[in-house]
Amino acid sequence: MFGGSIPALVTPFRDEALDEAAFRAFVEWQIAEGSHGLVPAGTTGESATLRPEEHRRVIAICVEAAAGRLPVIAGCGSNDTAHAIALTKAARDCGADAALHVPPYYNRPNQEGIYAHLAAVAEAVDIPIVLYNVPARTVTDIAVETMARLARLPNVVAVKDATGNLARVTAQRLACGEDFIQLSGNDDMALGFIAMGGKGCVSVTANVAPRLCAEFENACLSGNWSEALRLQDKLYPLHAALFSDASPGPVKYAVNRLRPDFPATLRRPMTPPSEASRRAVDAALEHAGLA
Repeated sequence: MFGGSIPALVTPFRDEALDEAAFRAFVEWQIAEGSHGLVPAGTTGESATLRPEEHRRVIAICVEAAAGRLPVIAGCGSNDTAHAIALTKAARDCGADAALHVPPYYNRPNQEGIYAHLAAVAEAVDIPIVLYNVPARTVTDIAVETMARLARLPNVVAVKDATGNLARVTAQRLACGEDFIQLSGNDDMALGFIAMGGKGCVSVTANVAPRLCAEFENACLSGNWSEALRLQDKLYPLHAALFSDASPGPVKYAVNRLRPDFPATLRRPMTPPSEASRRAVDAALEHAGLA
């Protein structure tokens, strides 16, 4: 259903407005370069500062541009259950193939509250649900036992795991079953994640190096570990550089370097990456053979 290299797409802004033409062209480039799926309106897409009508529009443009060639997993997370359901209904109505959901942030519910929130979304909207476990941003963690409960719901089909704990791959496979899809949320850990049973990566780096990331995922999933390791070494400095300052500042800088038609503009409270971060990105692009 979902696997391989799935970029968490950055969102282009020009003069504070969504640059629809640049976004369409960016989606087309991702498809041409071999990406295996698309995630619009996620954290890397600055979903926190998208207005509701923009959020829906970003998803709709991605679906229209993809035209069924790749699956679209729409970012729909919210700490308000009613709003999360509304975003998911909008994504379904736009034609998205699945919705990506974090546990509630800021509220910091217990495990029963996390389950109640995510189960309510899954039960309210008939669309595949991909869980997104990212404790560094939400402060909450979907425990393995809670994930197992959620995986029993018929449309909860996958997790984007950004816990940074590779042991969770095995624990979650044993708890949720082998058919439950596990996707890495960390580019730098994707090699080990897939070796332990993962099926791909929801990737920040694929915004910048979609072909290399797709080749890396293809090598991993075919068991060509020597090629995967070679590509890991080629991409690793870029994985690190793209988080050398607050994301998505560095990745937007990098995309703009390779695609000048794609504006590097960020919405406050995000600010441009530091000079040191830009230097790190420049060096990593050179190391990867991209600049």
